[in-house]
Amino acid sequence: MNIRLHFRLFAATAGTGLVLTACGSSGSPPSASGSPSAAPGTSSPSRSATVSVPSGPSAITPPGTPAPTTPGPGGGAPPLGSGRFQPMWPFTTLAEARAWERDFHSAGHQPWHLDPDQTALSFTQGYLGFQDIDRVTAHTVRGPDARIGVGLSRPAGVTGTAAVIHLVRYGTGPDAPWEVVGTDDTTFSLTNPGYGLIVRSPLLTGGRITGVDERIRIQVRQPSSAAPLGTSCCTAAGGNGRHWKESVSFSGADDPVLTVVASTGGHIAEVERFTVTAVRTG
Repeated sequence: MNIRLHFRLFAATAGTGLVLTACGSSGSPPSASGSPSAAPGTSSPSRSATVSVPSGPSAITPPGTPAPTTPGPGGGAPPLGSGRFQPMWPFTTLAEARAWERDFHSAGHQPWHLDPDQTALSFTQGYLGFQDIDRVTAHTVRGPDARIGVGLSRPAGVTGTAAVIHLVRYGTGPDAPWEVVGTDDTTFSLTNPGYGLIVRSPLLTGGRITGVDERIRIQVRQPSSAAPLGTSCCTAAGGNGRHWKESVSFSGADDPVLTVVASTGGHIAEVERFTVTAVRTG
């Protein structure tokens, strides 16, 4: 989590942002929670060269999302489903991702799956429901691994990053779609429950935060449901790297991987920073 809002936060630093434009003419990203409709096939995505657009300090390895230390088949991030990374969104299984590739190749559906920026914003706005976080603030892609910063564009003059979304290619082909696997955290982290652990309700969550007069909200989500499976609000927090904790109850979990979301705000926007981790249901 890398926010640098110039408002009541400790150690604030400025960031710059890039405005994201729509991707492709066939199939826009979803505006509501849920998995993508039957998979598109894949047309040739542009091969991901290493591209960086700085917007503050470089991201650090998050407490929740493991660093890709074990190379995948072609070098780079290890494959999803290997136990190292958990598929959070938009696909819940490799079969879904491959179905999208076939559909995309045959009909060109939902080309936004080939754009990590668009996927990160769709995850933030469509899946998590954070509509005010609507711009890309940082972009780093190295082969099958991407870190995309997202942030607020209002009120005027606000700069900074609300979260750095970690994505990897789901599959090994040149047209494998991008999949969210976590966030890179700095001033706001979600370290409990541990990444990829099997959980039950009620769930104790926790981490560390730097800030002033923070109010932390917890949600548990799954791709197949539009509404959260559980919500808890709000835990008062603040200080410099101070520990926080909050319990949340949830029900109706059907998907193999759930997303636990912690968010804070209330100074200039309802959500100013957020962090996520992936947990399993069995």
